[in-house]
Amino acid sequence: MSVCEGIIQVLEDQAISQNYTKIKTVWLEIGPLAMIENDSLRFCFDAVTRNTLAEGAQLEIIELAGQAWCLQCAQTVEIKKRYDACTACGSYQLQVTQGEELRIKELEVE
Repeated sequence: MSVCEGIIQVLEDQAISQNYTKIKTVWLEIGPLAMIENDSLRFCFDAVTRNTLAEGAQLEIIELAGQAWCLQCAQTVEIKKRYDACTACGSYQLQVTQGEELRIKELEVE
């Protein structure tokens, strides 16, 4: 719920500076390592947007892939969880490079 409240606060702040009064669609980019449950986010978004400029807005989620750089074999590999092993060499010495994102990608406004 607090994640959605933070998103609404950002949207309301931007509405003032960008001069829009209604949000029709919000696109969020979410990585698998952001620890966000998409179904819960959708439910909370509907609840939190009541009586705001985003009431009735559609929430579109763009799921990003998780990636990490392996310190052992120097390969960039896809990961689904933070403690996955390298798919190339099996090492667990990975540095996450993508997948922790939770950001507002795009808005459709009036």
